[in-house]
Parts: sequence; structure tokens; C-alpha cells
Amino acid sequence: MESRTPAQGSSPADEARGRPLLDLALEAIWHSEGMSRADLSRRLEVSRSTASELVGDLLDTGLVAEGGDGPSRGGRRPILLKFQDRAHVILGLDMGATHVAVALTDLRGRILAWREEAHPVRSDPEGTRALMIRLCDTVLEEVHGSASSLLGIGIAVASPVDHLDPLRLSETVLPAWRGRSGFEALQKRYRVPVFVDNDANLGALAEGWWGAGRGVKHFTFIKLATGIGAGHMFGGQIYRGATNVAGEIGHISIDPHGDQCLCGNRGCLVTFIGGEALVHRAQAMLADEAGSLLADGPITPGRIEEAALLRDPVAMQLVREVAHHLGVAIAGLLNLLNPEAVILGGSMARLKDDLLIPLRETVVRRTLVSSVAAAEIRVSELGPQGIALGAATLVLSSALSSPTLFPGMQNLVAGRP
Repeated sequence: MESRTPAQGSSPADEARGRPLLDLALEAIWHSEGMSRADLSRRLEVSRSTASELVGDLLDTGLVAEGGDGPSRGGRRPILLKFQDRAHVILGLDMGATHVAVALTDLRGRILAWREEAHPVRSDPEGTRALMIRLCDTVLEEVHGSASSLLGIGIAVASPVDHLDPLRLSETVLPAWRGRSGFEALQKRYRVPVFVDNDANLGALAEGWWGAGRGVKHFTFIKLATGIGAGHMFGGQIYRGATNVAGEIGHISIDPHGDQCLCGNRGCLVTFIGGEALVHRAQAMLADEAGSLLADGPITPGRIEEAALLRDPVAMQLVREVAHHLGVAIAGLLNLLNPEAVILGGSMARLKDDLLIPLRETVVRRTLVSSVAAAEIRVSELGPQGIALGAATLVLSSALSSPTLFPGMQNLVAGRP
């Protein structure tokens, strides 16, 4: 389940070591807007006859088709080869702490159908699994023929994921699940591979492929939600750490005398800026601010964000507090890892400059000048669909890295050098 970005710019001769030529040919065509057989020959450093044989095999899979003429270099215009983005579809699931979202995408990351519902995921594993199946069925029904062309399912979970046992969930984070995801039910129902990873990791993957992390080699994605998590992309790869739990920024203790956290520590970042913490803080502040927009009705993180967009004083004070506490954590991150960028995702990211300006001020006060100069703090470009898109991208990246995941490729790859 390694989720790596397909290689770009590396030597084909180096890449080919240990990877079949057909594998490399498919990946090269996916990255191009249109590639001739001669282009493919040069890209893979093989003869034109070998390139033509590879193309013939790929045309048979339906993943590649001939599509129009390319520019002439003095002779007949070459026929271009184009990757067929709609040859298959992918399901990407975002299983948050309080919601489930499902995106159906093509092989270019385009979202073809989308559904999201609130649900008490932490306390209701059986209901969550039933909801996941119902939403998957719904989006598959919306796009004609997608059920028969489904390639795989990616699932983002708000829990650390051990890639030696990816279907097991953290009993500390999701105690009601008792460590068992039960995602085998999806694999059995849809008869496709299921890939699982942490939601912040997959948020980073999506940003690197399609969003604010494109063209950035080293960046950190921070998801602001019920929990606070981070995904690190270094050199185009997700950095997971020695035991696959890198990125638990929400459990950095910023006040050893602070409130107790579910992880057992005190004063963790999530106890200051997580969804539940913000609701409790807003409730306490309303005692002195009866005129706030938040005084009418139950308080939720979504209502806090809406009130902040309307310049409500209580909500704006909460945003400033979030900016301060998050800035302290990001300053430490920059000093330690020195990424090129930090990308903020999750619902609060839509506050943009109201969050970014005070956050950057805190970071500047607490960070080495060289680190600040090298890192830009920006918000996600993908919005609420980013995590589910990242889950789908996990399947796509795995397929492009190991094309035997594509139906029709298994025997071809096995039979070629």
C-alpha cells in the first residue's frame, strides 16, 4: 500500500531497474498530454520497435488509445497516444470522527460524484460501515457503468495506520471499534482491493498531486478538524516514520499543565484547537458575550466558522486563539523539519487570511529567520473534498506504481522484461 508519486524527471534507465518496461510505458503516457511512439522510445531509451510492441499491448488493455496527430518533425505527423482517464473509476472514502464522505473519481483525479453525511463515527462502528456502503452504492449508481469499471477503494481514517496491518485501527483514538475496521466487507462487496491510510497523510497526497502542494518537494499538510493531524511529503513521498505514526501534531503538548487529552498526556494541541475544545471554549466565552451570533442554538465547529466569517467577536477571538496555538506548533515544526510550505486543510482553512495573518505573526516571533523564509503557509485548494480525493489518489498512485492492479495488465507485465 505504498503511496508514492510516480517518478518525474528521473532517468528511464535507472527507473527500469526492477520495473517492467510496460509499467514505465503506462506511467509515461499517463504523465503526458499526448505521446508518440517515437517520444516513448526516447523516454524509455528503447528501440522504436520495442516501443511499438509495448504500445500494442497497452492498446489492448483499453488504458491507452490513439488520439489525433502530433506535430511534424519534417515527415508524416505522428499518431499520439493518450491515457484513457475514464477506463476505470475509483472510490475514495473519508471516514472522519463525525462524518463519512465518498468521492467517485476517474483516473485523473476528477470527482464524478460526491456524497457526505454526518455520523457519530467514533461511537458507532457498525452504523459507520453501513453508511460507507450506502454512500458508495449511491455514487456508483449516479455514474452509468461505474460499478463494472471500479478499480479499487481508498479509505482515509482519523487514526494512525500501521502498513503491516492496515485494517487495524487505533484503540486509543477509536475505542468503540476495538481495533477492527471491518473494511473487509467493502472488499468482499465490491470485489476490488481496499487501501487504507491516515487522513492527514492522504490530505498531503492529494495536495501534492492536485492542490497547493503541486511542484513542492517538501511540505507538511495540517488537517484542522475534530482532531488535528499532519501529513509530511518529503521528496514526493509520504514520510511515515519508523512505526508509521509520523504526523501526530495534535498530540504535541504545548502546556504540560493543560487539560487531559485522550492520549493520556496533558495540554496537547488538540485540547486547545480541536473541534470539541473550540465548542467548550465558545460556551465559556458566551457567559460574557450574550449578543454573539453563537448564543442562539447549539454550538458546533461549523457554526463557529460561519460566525467568524460574519465577524462575530466571540468567533473572531476563537480564531485568534487557534492561530496562536497552531502557530506555536508550526514554529516548532519549521525549526525541526524546514519544509518549503505548510498547507492548512479542514474546515477552518476557509477562514483564509483571518486565520493566516495572526498565525504567521506567531510563527515569525518563534521561528528562525531562515526557516520562515523557506516556508510559505497557505490554505488547501481542494476544500472539503480533499481527504476523499486523497484516498482515491492512494489507489491511483498504487496502480501507476504497480500496474498489475489494472485488469488486463497482470499477464502482460509478467510476460515482458
